[in-house]
Amino acid sequence: MKILFCSLPLFCLSLHAADLTADAHAGIPADKLAFFEKNIRPVLVEHCYKCHSAESEKIKGGLTLDTKQGTLLGGESGHPGVTPGSLSESSLYEAITWANDDMQMPPKDKLPDEVIANFRKWIEMGAPDPRDQTIPNVAGGRREINMQEGRQHWAFQKPKSTVVPDLKDENWARSTIDQWIQAGFENAGIQPMPDADRRTLIRRISFDLTGLPPTPDEVETFVQDTSPEAIKRVIEQYLDSPRFGERWGRHWLDVARYAESSGKEVNLLYPHAWRYRDYVIDAFNRDKPYDQFLKEQIAGDLMRSDNKRDQAEKIVATGFLAIGSKGHNNRDVRQFNMDLVDEQIDALSQSMLGLTLACARCHDHKFDPVTQRDYYALAGIFLSSETLYGTHRQLQNNNPGTLIELDPAAGQLSALASISPSEVGQLKRRSEEAEAAAAEMQRDALAQRMQDRDSNAAASFLRVRAARDRAETVKADLEQFLDDGTPRTLAMGVLDRSRPINSPLLVRGDIKQAGDIVPRGLVEVLCAEGEPRNISTGSGRLDLAWFIASKDNPLTARVMANRIWLKLMGSGLVTSPDNFGIMGQKPTHPELLDHLAISFMNNGWSVKSLIREIMFTRTYQMSSTYHAQNFAVDPDNTYRWRMNQRRLDAEAIRDAMLAVSGTLNLYPVDGSPVARAPEGREGIFTLARDLSTQPYNYRSIYLPIIRDQIPEILSVFDFPDASLVNGERDNTNVPGQSLFLMNNPQSISAADAFAARLAKHEGSPMDRLIYAYQLAFSRSPTEDELAAIRSFWTRFPQQAAGDKSTPEARSQAQYAALSAFCQSLMASAEFRYLN
Repeated sequence: MKILFCSLPLFCLSLHAADLTADAHAGIPADKLAFFEKNIRPVLVEHCYKCHSAESEKIKGGLTLDTKQGTLLGGESGHPGVTPGSLSESSLYEAITWANDDMQMPPKDKLPDEVIANFRKWIEMGAPDPRDQTIPNVAGGRREINMQEGRQHWAFQKPKSTVVPDLKDENWARSTIDQWIQAGFENAGIQPMPDADRRTLIRRISFDLTGLPPTPDEVETFVQDTSPEAIKRVIEQYLDSPRFGERWGRHWLDVARYAESSGKEVNLLYPHAWRYRDYVIDAFNRDKPYDQFLKEQIAGDLMRSDNKRDQAEKIVATGFLAIGSKGHNNRDVRQFNMDLVDEQIDALSQSMLGLTLACARCHDHKFDPVTQRDYYALAGIFLSSETLYGTHRQLQNNNPGTLIELDPAAGQLSALASISPSEVGQLKRRSEEAEAAAAEMQRDALAQRMQDRDSNAAASFLRVRAARDRAETVKADLEQFLDDGTPRTLAMGVLDRSRPINSPLLVRGDIKQAGDIVPRGLVEVLCAEGEPRNISTGSGRLDLAWFIASKDNPLTARVMANRIWLKLMGSGLVTSPDNFGIMGQKPTHPELLDHLAISFMNNGWSVKSLIREIMFTRTYQMSSTYHAQNFAVDPDNTYRWRMNQRRLDAEAIRDAMLAVSGTLNLYPVDGSPVARAPEGREGIFTLARDLSTQPYNYRSIYLPIIRDQIPEILSVFDFPDASLVNGERDNTNVPGQSLFLMNNPQSISAADAFAARLAKHEGSPMDRLIYAYQLAFSRSPTEDELAAIRSFWTRFPQQAAGDKSTPEARSQAQYAALSAFCQSLMASAEFRYLN
């Protein structure tokens, strides 16, 4: 069956239609909107619209699937077509799974398992659907893209400096950023909130820069330091910490859709993905210029290097293009390669440019001035590059891949320990024996088949396949080592092919409908009119890298400046951080966004410099105090009259639990547990078991990230889909999170460790409980809280001990009380939120 992964319906809507649907799009998170456009709409168009749309000659079963309303309503059966969140009440899902013999869609060929899984995921996430209730009747059916008009979109024009208007209060603002914010709230008639108190402020700064709570000593030092330079000193302290790269590296890994497996139906492990993770952490710690950071991820293998270590790091950086999700079981190599290229274009364009260029795979972009020729000009660049991800051929892996071997002199880390030459010899013998056994079994199966074609053919095939998989597994183990037992330094990444390839334009994205050959090139709307766009030598990745990371590119600096603002302020100036196109949201403060982008570039594309500039402002240092009149005018805090109250993300919650309990290990072992796991499904099962039974007290960024197998402690707090670009995570507050913190063994273990830490603290029981507040909340308890603590400590241990009066019983009761107290602190809203 042919599934086209384009993102457009058979018809193309006009820009007027785009305006009509803007409101529908605005209410859908960007990642969910992208999921619908990439995985749901194309399938409906290709397989359903012929019989179930307004343009059908006869609408079968009274079911229309070309509008949101029709899809939800269902057909003549009276059952809803789709019920958001409920598979059992979605007749469309029942039909495509062929669960009912009387209702099978499509009627001749069942959809592939991967597509059905996408529909399941879509319904479970609430069936987000941006389509209008009715389809606009667009004359002519197809819009023509006018590039000159397209370049007038605000995001396609270069950032420019604007003079701040006169302000009523000349004393409030401390910087240009403050002035633009002040201009906004003064114009709206809103009063700003006062500055945050110092304990609140240092907790905010510490979590924002390191993802960890400040220690009680750090808090007291900051509170006592009343000098004008105190805030600058504490910001510099955390910026210089190695913990900064772990915190901000994780922000980029969300955008880079980092994971250590392929995902999809086979979900093969990527044992060497961790090198890219470490590269990102190191880049943020060293404050690598952001333009250089992008260039290395696109074309690091083609750039000049200072030495072998530098060369190896730049090659590892190209892992960005290799770590995406892949359907390894696809039997059509051409389709696999085009899907791989599509994933690379999608990830690169959203993460670096804030554009959804992959939406032009099947025909011209529905909303943005991006043509299908633009898409295939980029596709040629990536088809001219070989993506090396390192999987061995096995059952359902029809697209194995190799890896890049780094120069041993580059001094790169290894996740594996050395073995002896004799152990290498044993692996070689096992590999030879496994190969021989597989070959013999294959001959036996062939001989048996020739004698009796109908006897247990399937069972025979599976035995041969299992033997071949065992041989490949041993071969994979052997290929990890040199002859002397030293682990080979292998990496995922991309390299140029020996001969570049220009891609044909595929009609409707179908590999069987090749059209004109499109020269490799750049996106027309982002180039000046008349500027050469075609690439004549090499793959073109180096040209693409310089094109994206150029000061002349109107998007790149804006997109990253907005991402930095979002992580520090709780929401972006552009609230669709991965989409700056026509369907994205306009900036709330366009002049401020341009100021940030220009400042970012003028300061050497330094991420740390832009963070400093934002953190030094009064806007960042405001309290999150509620104000009824302001709230009535601006409930969403669009004018930034106060700091947004923010829930900590999953990693910060877990890391804070380990930090306050005194069990956080800041020095993880080299590599990743994935690199040491067995091959195939056995490796995924081993990792899942180990994560649930063994104490992993490292920072959360070092936990194995297996697609569709995310650790529960992360997923319950809205860890993003690791197959999609995600510039802004969901932020939910649901009962399941509190239940997890009260009942999960990891939470209970952290509470026990927290109690053990307090038991060693010098002083009275009340001193220990006050210290617990200082560790968990960066403050001492209030008078009311002190009274409640005294009451708790007076009654709870005695009730737990009961009539037992032995010292041991009393000690156990006190420890149980202390553990319960610690767990209540970690389960509280204050622990999980920044004010």
